[in-house]
Amino acid sequence: MHTALVLVHDADPSRGHRLVGTLRPALEAQGLTVVVGTTVGPSPLLTDLPDPATLRTLVVMGSGAAAYDDTVPWLGAELAYLRQAVDAGTPVLGVCFGGQALSRVLGGVVSEAPAGEHGFLDVETADPALVPAGPWFEYHGDRFTVPPGAVEVARTPRAVQAFVSGPHLGMQFHPEIDPGAFSAWEETWELTGPPPPEAAALVPGLRRDIAERESEASAACARLVEAFLARADELTAEDETAA
Repeated sequence: MHTALVLVHDADPSRGHRLVGTLRPALEAQGLTVVVGTTVGPSPLLTDLPDPATLRTLVVMGSGAAAYDDTVPWLGAELAYLRQAVDAGTPVLGVCFGGQALSRVLGGVVSEAPAGEHGFLDVETADPALVPAGPWFEYHGDRFTVPPGAVEVARTPRAVQAFVSGPHLGMQFHPEIDPGAFSAWEETWELTGPPPPEAAALVPGLRRDIAERESEASAACARLVEAFLARADELTAEDETAA
């Protein structure tokens, strides 16, 4: 199993591939073939996605939708696919919305946050080998709880930032951010409407910070992906030994 499926939430292939950002080279550096897919479209597109049991990992990216909003037409199908991956033991890496969806599938709660987080922020971490203190790029107005049986790995004063559950890692921040990914976000806003005023006012500064930190952020993403996959391998080996 050498495939990493990255689920993006944009039906436009050009934007979809840019949304993967630095996660593509980070996954490819671990010997994986990156396939970009989506559940977003006029009807659920699960038939276009591979059996999650055949994947080395499933990565679920961010979205402007809320992971608690069951009126989102594609959300139910995506949660079902994510559930299949969890049941199959396929390591899931959830990014922002993806982390919220993973929390929900595992029994956690996703809700609107009292205040959003935007920009590069340091986090408090209980496992710096897996999730270093940062800085990590934040851009969210919702939050998740740590699911039952999962372990909190990182947080800021405003929100849980990462948890692990078995081989799975859910994150609130965006390790993939680079100028290309952010430009794809901005193109999406042109179609769906601008972000909230308090976030929109920050965009020029965020764009500048992302460009200035591109090399540093890419290296941090690569380290996180390597640690995530190594941890999943260790857990799999332990399970096989116990069996």
